[in-house]
Amino acid sequence: MLYKSVYRIATVVFTLLIASSCKDDKNTVIKEKVEVSFKKEGILQLKKADTDSNIRTLDIEIADNEYETQTGLMYRTTLGVNQGMLFIFPDVSYRSFYMKNTKIPLDIIYISEDKTIVSFQKNAKPLDESSLPSEAPAKYVLEINGGLSDEWQLEAGDRIDFEITQ
Repeated sequence: MLYKSVYRIATVVFTLLIASSCKDDKNTVIKEKVEVSFKKEGILQLKKADTDSNIRTLDIEIADNEYETQTGLMYRTTLGVNQGMLFIFPDVSYRSFYMKNTKIPLDIIYISEDKTIVSFQKNAKPLDESSLPSEAPAKYVLEINGGLSDEWQLEAGDRIDFEITQ
C-alpha cells in the first residue's frame, strides 16, 4: 500500500515536471509591430520669398535632440499632407540625410539659420541609404511627403516661420 502511494506521488510529480517543461517560457520575447503616430508639437508656415505670402501651413513634429534627429520619420507608414517634421540643430553646417528604415518617400528641405530654404532633396526613395546632402549650410531641415515641394512650387529663397506649441 505504501509502495502504491509513493508510486502515485512519483507519477504525479513526474507528469507535472514534464508538463511544466512543455509550457511556453514566460520570459519569451514577443515582437510586436509598433506604429509610430504623428504628434503635433508646433506649426510651420511656408512663405514665398518675393511676396511673403503664405504658401502652406503645416502641423509639425520637432526633432531637436540626438535621438530624435537620428530617428526622424523612420518606421512611419504615413504622413499627412499638412504634416512634417522639423529638425532643429544646435549649429549651422552642411547636412546629409538618408532614408534608412524610412518607409515613405520624402522631400527633404534644407533651411539656413535665417529660415531661408537653401536646397532640396526631392522624392527621396524609401529605405535607401544613399547620402542626401544639402547644397549649403543649414540649421533646420524640414521633411514632408515626397512630391509636395514641387506641388506647392517651393523654391530656394522661400522662407519658413514656425512656432513650437507643446
